[in-house]
Amino acid sequence: MSNTLKTASVLAFERKLDPSDAIFRAGDWGDRAAAASWPTVSIREKSVRGTISNRLKAKDQDPAKLDAAIENPNLQTVDVAALPADADTLKVQFTLRVLAGAGMPSACNSAEYQAKLLQTVQGYVQKYGFSELGNRYAANLASGRFLWRNRQGAEEVLVEVAVLKDGKADQSWSFKALEHSMRALDAIDSKVQELGAVIAEGLAGKRHVLLQITAFVRVGAGQEVFPSQELILDKGASKKSKTLYEVDQVAAMHSQKIGNAIRTIDTWYEGAGELGPIAVEPYGSVTTQGKAYRQPKQKLDFYTLLDNWLLKDQVPAVEQQHFVMAVLIRGGVFGDAS
Repeated sequence: MSNTLKTASVLAFERKLDPSDAIFRAGDWGDRAAAASWPTVSIREKSVRGTISNRLKAKDQDPAKLDAAIENPNLQTVDVAALPADADTLKVQFTLRVLAGAGMPSACNSAEYQAKLLQTVQGYVQKYGFSELGNRYAANLASGRFLWRNRQGAEEVLVEVAVLKDGKADQSWSFKALEHSMRALDAIDSKVQELGAVIAEGLAGKRHVLLQITAFVRVGAGQEVFPSQELILDKGASKKSKTLYEVDQVAAMHSQKIGNAIRTIDTWYEGAGELGPIAVEPYGSVTTQGKAYRQPKQKLDFYTLLDNWLLKDQVPAVEQQHFVMAVLIRGGVFGDAS
């Protein structure tokens, strides 16, 4: 079978960690008990007068030309989001669904390939379960990695995670995020392991898992906060140089950005000791650095590992098996190009 088996030309997987958008609210750190009624953070426009500070071409470095350019100020309109002057704490809240069926394709046009894939995934689950992946996802929730820039420079960060059942908290944990390392995902305490076990049970289909994550970030009264920034492909008549994301006029963070932070668990690539965890991507892509850390020539990219595992019966190292499963949980379209 392994000699004739070919990768399906149509092969797609749905994501199994499904976060919502995160909504921003503002209040006082000492009044967290009443956080449900905190006012939302709104986005407002600000027009600023900047200076020319970009790197100049050689032909523009003439003093007279530079003086002439600086006489024309760099005027721009930007979106900003900030806490009110009487509130020192940002509240970020979202929900996370953990779905079963990791490794079950949502579309596959080869019955033989699907059978081999499911057999391989079941072998992994029977041997290792989802505990390693669940613990790593839980560690990213506990450390508040999903807060991105809002976490930097915060005085205190408190993350509360609740398992919702019938709309109410059935089980809950509270983490002091700044005490949790964002690099050492295997150095976790018992509370993180408890949350990881719940996520693992959800991935395995043993229970229905819907988590509500609430983070309180003490940044200081009136301080700027950082929702997602919109990518405007067709600016049209818009003259804004920065547009922030909002949901019903409330500052928010994209679900994609939340998901990226949660799946930043890949420490199994070459050179991980220096950079730390990166988001799970088929080629280990880190767009902020313009680099892919899992090059096909290294034989550690998702497609090479998957094909060797399924088509050639070459079982990858345990760490790379975790990586392959994490990509399947991430979801995507992985068919063989014609």
